[in-house]
Amino acid sequence: MDVIEVIQADITGLNVDAIVNAANASLLGGGGVDGAIHRAAGPELLAETSLLNGCATGDAKITRGYRLKARHVIHTVGPVWHGGDAGEDELLASSYRRSLELAAGHDLRSIAFPSISTGVYGFPKARAAGIAVRTVSAAAADHPGQFERIVFCCFDAEAKRLHEEALT
Repeated sequence: MDVIEVIQADITGLNVDAIVNAANASLLGGGGVDGAIHRAAGPELLAETSLLNGCATGDAKITRGYRLKARHVIHTVGPVWHGGDAGEDELLASSYRRSLELAAGHDLRSIAFPSISTGVYGFPKARAAGIAVRTVSAAAADHPGQFERIVFCCFDAEAKRLHEEALT
């Protein structure tokens, strides 16, 4: 799909309508990309997320972007890897799908995703990249003409390569 691209960059610096935060269930910040987004957005983001009553695994919620270039942050909670027999694949797919549904519902045209659940949550990176690419491609096709740019923003060269391979 022409609107999907893979880059290696700091997601907090992207100029898109929304960046996706790989959040924990509290939505109150944490480590990894979650902490980086909260630090870059400023304390107003924490003030808003504290009003959202958390988020279930596989679901997503949207806030303003505050000090980020992105106008919005879509917070999604990916699954913790427990070996693959606890519904992790479907929960991860749901995180990507719900994020795109929220973006479409708010008429957003560009969105950037990190590699959800592949950090401290331990989801195998190649498996996660395949699920991400398949799910985002299918979900974008469900919203024809909605998205102008969908970015997989990878933290490192390995994640970038895995997402590029999954796209081919």
